[in-house]
Amino acid sequence: MRFGKRTDAAGDSSLDGSTVGRIALGVVLVYLLICLVVGWYWSREPDLSPLVVRADDRPMVSGEYTARTLHSLMGELLSKPGGYLSNDVAPPGLWLDNMPNWEFGALVQVRDMSRALRRDMARSQSQSKEDANLAKAEPLFSTNNNRWMFPSSESEYQHGMQQLDQYIARLQRGDAYFYARADNLASWVGDVSTRLGSLSQRLSASVGRAPLIEGGKLGTTTPWLEIDDIFYEARGTSWALVHLLRAIEHDFHDVLVKKNALVSLQQIIRDLEATQETLWSPMVLNGGGFGMLANHSLVMANYLSRANAAMIDLRRLLEQG
Repeated sequence: MRFGKRTDAAGDSSLDGSTVGRIALGVVLVYLLICLVVGWYWSREPDLSPLVVRADDRPMVSGEYTARTLHSLMGELLSKPGGYLSNDVAPPGLWLDNMPNWEFGALVQVRDMSRALRRDMARSQSQSKEDANLAKAEPLFSTNNNRWMFPSSESEYQHGMQQLDQYIARLQRGDAYFYARADNLASWVGDVSTRLGSLSQRLSASVGRAPLIEGGKLGTTTPWLEIDDIFYEARGTSWALVHLLRAIEHDFHDVLVKKNALVSLQQIIRDLEATQETLWSPMVLNGGGFGMLANHSLVMANYLSRANAAMIDLRRLLEQG
């Protein structure tokens, strides 16, 4: 009898282990499903709705629209669904790569504009003293984008936004300056043109044919696993640029009209807005030649190349008029 009881107990133990295994498998599957849904939600890109909305009828002072747009861009990076994902160390953020690349593209534009504000737009001439708040904000925005502790990227970016808040408040009081001059704008436009040219080249390298480089040698093509990374970096760059160019149109309106450059700027905005159209494919396709599959990278490169060509013309107009 004792031997029989032991056999039954062993059988019960085996049954219990099998049940526990099924439960564990079910929990894992539910967890993965939740991560999949949450990851899809977190991967949704912000739209092109205006980021700066006036709370009253008070007219904005010169430069306020640009500074507020810069502040709002960084705020959107930190507060969008899922928050800032580039430094996540746990699922599902750890498994996502499209949104971190999108964030990096937008972040580069935040850094470039904050540098332009500090270096040119907030100074009357090259020998002028730089603005104290902008001098602190720019290096904070330049913090490594994937730091997750001591201090994290988010905390440094938030401190940069606080410095930008103080600059905006001083602009409103007349204690800070913004010089909407053609040379200041031309300098930033040149930086943007360089960024767009580089992105366009990297996107074009995904076509599968190596480009020629100096000396007639063949360059390298974009690795297959990096095609979507560059594509989404370009999407993030274009998204941020559309908002910044709208702000430039507002704050530099008189200069643009005087230089006959307003239409050129508006055309650049239209070209970059086209990069934000919905991607209906579940993945970034890399069709070659005139085949049946699209090459999304080349379509993106086309829009950026057109915008870059217009940027070069815009800079020429600003410098020569």
